[in-house]
Amino acid sequence: MSRDRSDESIEIERDGTVSFASEKTAGTCDPDQTQEDVKIADVPPDGGYGWVVVACVALINGHTWGLNSSYGVFLAHYLQYNTFPGATALEYAFIGGLSISMALIVSPLATICMRVYGTRVTLFIGIALQTAGLLGASWTNQIWQLFLSQGVAFGVGMGFLFVASVGLVPQWFDKKRSFANSIAAAGSGIGGLVYSLASNAMIQSIGLGWAFRVLAILSCAVNIICTILVRDRNKAVGAVHIAFDVKLFKRIEFLLLIGWGFFSMLGYVVLLFSLPNYARSIGLTAKQGSVIGAVLNLGQGMGRPFVGYFSDAFGRINMAGTCTFLAGLFSLVIWIFAKSYGVLIFFALIVGTVAGTFWATIGPVGAEVVGIKILPSALSIVWLAIVLPCTFSEPIALELRTTTGDIYLHAQIFTGFMYIGAALCAWFLRAWKVKELEEMNLSKEKREQEIRDNDAVLRARPDLSRHASRVSTTQSVKKATKGLWAWQRV
Repeated sequence: MSRDRSDESIEIERDGTVSFASEKTAGTCDPDQTQEDVKIADVPPDGGYGWVVVACVALINGHTWGLNSSYGVFLAHYLQYNTFPGATALEYAFIGGLSISMALIVSPLATICMRVYGTRVTLFIGIALQTAGLLGASWTNQIWQLFLSQGVAFGVGMGFLFVASVGLVPQWFDKKRSFANSIAAAGSGIGGLVYSLASNAMIQSIGLGWAFRVLAILSCAVNIICTILVRDRNKAVGAVHIAFDVKLFKRIEFLLLIGWGFFSMLGYVVLLFSLPNYARSIGLTAKQGSVIGAVLNLGQGMGRPFVGYFSDAFGRINMAGTCTFLAGLFSLVIWIFAKSYGVLIFFALIVGTVAGTFWATIGPVGAEVVGIKILPSALSIVWLAIVLPCTFSEPIALELRTTTGDIYLHAQIFTGFMYIGAALCAWFLRAWKVKELEEMNLSKEKREQEIRDNDAVLRARPDLSRHASRVSTTQSVKKATKGLWAWQRV
């Protein structure tokens, strides 16, 4: 009988459907069963070796997303010196977005690779592809070669590294989950700061080709060390790695999560890649433009740990929505009027603290929405959903430029309102969470337990299911609107 129960549990985990029937049976039937038959809920260590994992993931982020953040410096160089004759500004803009898009498109493949070969093999595949992309870019002399190297190969490698590492930190933490995750996410900001300054200096001193080669060797070495040191807890938490779980699309809260990410990326990528070139458009030098991009990344590196720390106290969805709204507000109120070096430095620093809120909080917020067990599967879909905005946001910004006057005005307005649209999605997501908690009436401690088990509704009320409609859509919307104005830590 115990063997049947064990087989049932394994089958459920592979199927991706979260159920605790076997757990309940283990606690109520067959008095002769052993303790091994009883499924004990996993309790994250909330520290210990988890901090080593945080450091490793932060370094991986710095040498993937941080490295990619310096593309604004490369873009400004390409546009100023027409590095590849015949290439248009739109083609140059697509390369930066293409690298991000490729990283997200390969997420289902990387997820399958994790399930079959494990975390470490997936990371090594990413290192090989990213290094090959940077080395290939160093010998390019035509724009299509740059698309394949700096765009496709680098992006695919970055995607394998990202997918394999993004879910590791939440597995090691409970009460400090948001704080630890934000420290890891801050690595991309610090990496962007260093690489924005270093890339411009190397391009000016040793040339474009050798700048790519140095970046390839350095990032390869750091990522290999981190891959050797990092550990996952996939077996302990019973992580489910499904490349594309269509059942999630039936849940309104998951669609709101996707909407938050979609609109956030439409604003974020424009900020990330346009600021250095915007600096040049108002009369600043290439060096000053690279400093502006570096300060933006400095703001991300400084701000993300604070966002994570206060998320644990203020509420993860609350913090995500508030910071997203502030990013839009700063873009509309400060960036539009930033016409001098000093004001632009101030804007880059302050908006940097909140611009990348999505990356700093998507793990903890996703856990609030779907739970830890199926979080990898949910994130796989989220990465695919934000491919389009990551690909086309910077080309849209360049197309919105005018030839005279404030040439970036329309792009600035676009950025601000995209962030505000994302904040609205987070606001409605918050309303759903408030409504769910009222129905379950769970304490803080039990909420954290249920997030780990991903079955909060089923445990609190068996007649409710997160995978089926609890009430009619109209009734659900009416109840959810009550949570728009009610204050609660969510």
